[in-house]
Amino acid sequence: MPPTSHTRHTPFSEATQGTLFGLGAYTMWGCFPLFFALFDGVPAWEILIHRIVWSCLFLLGLIAVLGRFTPVRLALGEPRRLGRVLGCALLIALNWAIYIYAVESRQVLQASLGYFLTPLVNVGLGMLVLRERMAPLQGVAVGLASLAIAIQLVGLGELPWITLVLAFSFGTYGLLRKQVPLDGLSGLFVETLLLLPLALLALGWLTHLEVSHFLGEARHTWLLIASGVITALPLLAFAGAARRLRLATLGFLMYINPTIQFFIALLIFGETITPLQLATFVLIWIGLALYSWSAWQGRSDGAPRAA
Repeated sequence: MPPTSHTRHTPFSEATQGTLFGLGAYTMWGCFPLFFALFDGVPAWEILIHRIVWSCLFLLGLIAVLGRFTPVRLALGEPRRLGRVLGCALLIALNWAIYIYAVESRQVLQASLGYFLTPLVNVGLGMLVLRERMAPLQGVAVGLASLAIAIQLVGLGELPWITLVLAFSFGTYGLLRKQVPLDGLSGLFVETLLLLPLALLALGWLTHLEVSHFLGEARHTWLLIASGVITALPLLAFAGAARRLRLATLGFLMYINPTIQFFIALLIFGETITPLQLATFVLIWIGLALYSWSAWQGRSDGAPRAA
């Protein structure tokens, strides 16, 4: 049948657009080490301060342009719910700070492992806190992750704290975030807004002590401002993906982020991976494969599974 005048031709299907948005979001997140490595000589906590300030301002502009103030007003108008949002804000700030420190100290492999570990932490937290039922394969996956951390503890003589803080801070952030009725853009804006007074006080203190890198070298000034844009862009792409893709597809795309970080650490930053560390990664990868297969099967057969 020949196409009628009412037929609409779109260059990409919704699923294709969603996949492109998802690839863009996770690729940008995966390349974050390359950006934060440019802050030579700027302490991680000072970068964190500016990331909060400029993210808040940039998100404010986006929300104004998109006319998305209604959910923000509703959130700020319910003080009882702001406690959870503040918890989210503190957790994401901790995650950002440790991640920036990992890049500056050239421990990106540990950061990569943290984000590989996060989905399994989510499963464990869902079982312990939300009383979600854990599928057998997911239990095996969490067990393998625990074994991997134990191997590092015994082999290195110390806990891989960067890995654990990143995984548990982001996993707990996700747990709290599920209880906050805000979309990604509005949620991140409210979170940074709650942190803004403290960030501005810290910025003023740095300026008073004359140790601030802002308005010093032009390169550092522009990088600090750009940190806000860099924070928001992948979030917007992820929002576009989340509206168009199934959760299972998003879950598979998620592994792009730590995979890119893993190869950046090895090929660009020149980090070395010991046989013990490689064994840890292999155990985590096997656990992720089991977790992903279990999640996929659960959605295919319609059974309710923890994910």
